[in-house]
Amino acid sequence: MLNYYQTINVNTSAAQGGAATSVLVIYTGGTIGMDYDPSGKYLVPFDFSQILKKIPELSRFEIEITVLPFEQPIDSSDVKIHHWLNIARTIYDFYQDFDAFVILHGTDTMAYTASALSFLLENLGKPVIFTGSQLPIGARRTDARENFISALEIAASRHADGTPLVPEVCIFFANLLLRGNRARKVQSLDFTAFESENYPPLATAGIRIAYNHNLIVPPPEGTFDFYSQMDNNVVFLKLFPSISNQYIEQVFRLEGLKGVVLETFGSGNAPSENGFISTLETAIRNGILICNVSQCNGGAVIQGMYGTSRRLRDIGVVSGGDMTPEAAITKMMFLLGNANDHAFIRQRMAEPMRGEMEWQRK
Repeated sequence: MLNYYQTINVNTSAAQGGAATSVLVIYTGGTIGMDYDPSGKYLVPFDFSQILKKIPELSRFEIEITVLPFEQPIDSSDVKIHHWLNIARTIYDFYQDFDAFVILHGTDTMAYTASALSFLLENLGKPVIFTGSQLPIGARRTDARENFISALEIAASRHADGTPLVPEVCIFFANLLLRGNRARKVQSLDFTAFESENYPPLATAGIRIAYNHNLIVPPPEGTFDFYSQMDNNVVFLKLFPSISNQYIEQVFRLEGLKGVVLETFGSGNAPSENGFISTLETAIRNGILICNVSQCNGGAVIQGMYGTSRRLRDIGVVSGGDMTPEAAITKMMFLLGNANDHAFIRQRMAEPMRGEMEWQRK
């Protein structure tokens, strides 16, 4: 596993004098780790051993920083389950050696990776802060420096008793600290790339970083551990007006399919046609897990509010409440990979595990 990385120690003044906090930075790939070649025309992977030249402010940090870049950085569009498991394993292996972790990641699938890590890491008691950038670290107006500096500061922040301020998986981007499994990428051109419509920011970075302490998960009581299995035999099925039942039937005939995240309209509504309902009912009877999430960025699925969603509830579709699609699909992968009891998986899918959803209305 360790040959997946190369280790770089950043020689901050704190590192030389005995730092109060140690942070492991894992660079997986993405725009934040790109720089221009000497010609200034082409982007190439950034040499993190030179990070103090790009971000000299780090030399004043009271933090000991160690960087583990992927030897072969990946575009976030190429991220797969084994990358998530490798990051989780790395955090587990170094959990006792560092006080906090910052993950540098491409923005396109960052919400998926942050959601996956939130489920894979059990009884997490230290910060795991994801960040990235819309512009390369070598660009003149880059957002990489501010995002990276703030993510490090948040990761290193402590209560008066020395315990971490944010012992959970988060995304920091454009002045907002968001719960990782509540965030979505909503912009490709603006610096404000991520939002969390169904859960307020855990912190806002202005002149000072203002924390919403009542929204942050409390420290865990159990022993930290990680899971090493996920199951990718799942799909999204996004509904649209006039979607053909033939298409839906083909989706449910996929070999090995175990779970479907059904993206419905509004508060969980779907076509009421008998053919559509019959297809879903047959799939559920055959052991396929179906979870209903809304296509809307904000709000929640409330099955039974309207007749069109009442039929989904009656045939056994699981309500995803106010989960994001990213959280729902990674949670489904996690549960299917680590449990065999179908009733247990259905129950856990419908209730909060890592703060990814509110308790659903009865």
